[in-house]
Amino acid sequence: MGPQDQPDYVNAVMCVATKLPPIDLLHCLQRIENNHGRVRKAERWGARTLDLDMLIYDDQLINIPELIVPHPGLAERAFVLYPLFEIAPQLMIPGKGNIADLLAQCPMNELRRLD
Repeated sequence: MGPQDQPDYVNAVMCVATKLPPIDLLHCLQRIENNHGRVRKAERWGARTLDLDMLIYDDQLINIPELIVPHPGLAERAFVLYPLFEIAPQLMIPGKGNIADLLAQCPMNELRRLD
């Protein structure tokens, strides 16, 4: 997904507990991005200073104009699957299946872990 000629970047995943509904959590993430200088350009998936995505929200499937969860492309992105597997190796991704099975179909390619 997106241009392949981007500069290197660091990707991480985290699990949070929240009482915010999904759309409010999305808006909170967008405010954090904006506060850190994120500028939304017409080009989707281009290089940016900060990109906070909601990958999963409990076991919900969400498909509204502003938000799709699980995140589209999650199952094909090694830079998402590998760190997600590290924190949740038994995770079942709604509509996608077991993370271990998805990982088995997604080679690391040039991905490398930072210590």
